[in-house]
Amino acid sequence: MTSLTLAIIIFAYLLGSISSAVLICRLLKLPDPRSAGSNNPGATNVLRIGGKKAALAVLLADMLKGTIPVWGSYYLGVDSLMLGVIAIAACLGHMYPIFFHFKGGKGVATALGSVAPIGLGLTGLIVATWLAIVVVFRYSSLAAIVTVLLTPFYTWMVRPEFTLPVAMLCCLIVLRHHQNIRRLFEGTEPKIGQKQSSSS
Repeated sequence: MTSLTLAIIIFAYLLGSISSAVLICRLLKLPDPRSAGSNNPGATNVLRIGGKKAALAVLLADMLKGTIPVWGSYYLGVDSLMLGVIAIAACLGHMYPIFFHFKGGKGVATALGSVAPIGLGLTGLIVATWLAIVVVFRYSSLAAIVTVLLTPFYTWMVRPEFTLPVAMLCCLIVLRHHQNIRRLFEGTEPKIGQKQSSSS
């Protein structure tokens, strides 16, 4: 690992640590997403407490936290495995932000932003899968889990050299959803548009 790559990994984590949900909610004078709704500082929870426009702003900002370091590293000639590590660093920053007491989100939007530079075709497949699961089942977490499980396969079809780093990233996202997986099996996971207790 070169000193440049190490510096980018640190930068990716620090950029990921900027909580878009918290900052946008403060700007719009909305409740703190860490203590309202599902207590998760992510776009889905901001949708619950602040509406579509606030959620869209959070989604785009969270995606950029993954896109900027990965895309920049790609053009600097960083190899595919290290690109995966950089993407993971950005997602870890989002999940465990040093600037916000290590209380972060699930990393789905940041992961999507990290994968997006691989190609529009792959991004389209990922988004279409997520939307299809949401429309049919109305569970945001289920859509995220199914999508990240399929993403390595999609990557293998489109750009096989990125399959391993994408699979590493997807494993991290699935592990971060362990509580959602438990609630899905228990039948207590809230659907999109359904109120969620603060303990969930």
